[in-house]
Amino acid sequence: MTITARELNRSTLARQLLLRREPLDAAEGVRRVVALQAQQPASPYLALRNRLADFDPAGLDAAFTELAGELDRLEGPEGEELFDLPGAPRPDATTPAPPRLMAMWDSVLLAYADRGRVLPPAYRRVVIRANGDVLPTQLVDGYVAGVWRPVDGGIEAAAFHPLPEEVWEGLAVEARSLVGFLAGREPEVYRRYGHWWNRLPDATVRLLSGG
Repeated sequence: MTITARELNRSTLARQLLLRREPLDAAEGVRRVVALQAQQPASPYLALRNRLADFDPAGLDAAFTELAGELDRLEGPEGEELFDLPGAPRPDATTPAPPRLMAMWDSVLLAYADRGRVLPPAYRRVVIRANGDVLPTQLVDGYVAGVWRPVDGGIEAAAFHPLPEEVWEGLAVEARSLVGFLAGREPEVYRRYGHWWNRLPDATVRLLSGG
């Protein structure tokens, strides 16, 4: 079976629960994704917020205990094997992919040997730093298009290439939701990693208001 790069992208997003927010609890969400990166404590919460409808952080707190010893870091399926997994859909290449503000070290960037299925090669060294940090990214039409960080008043987003205004509007909706999600738990998430912001290449930067 031969698939195009865009079909592989959409299948990867489906496998990673990123084509829509799914009505699953935290434990089932983790099982579906296989594993979550948690080098930074907030990351698995943000990862599931991007994947699950009505995600309740308390559900993940309970799932950490329930799934202890069950999870292991596994390299994701490659190529045609992706379609052999039970329940793994094969979406059409034209399937819409909504904008997302992704966590640091999100598994969609790290679980596959071929990272180009989601991360354009030109941006790889910008997003995956030499010291091992993997920056919080923007997904636009299924591909990394920039990065983000929390600032006073909302989320600051840097796009590596021009984005249509409707995409910025979609990112702004995500930013408002994210700021509300973080408010009661970790409003300054990833703030200590802000040193990389001044090392980014030329980008279009916007403040996405949290109000």
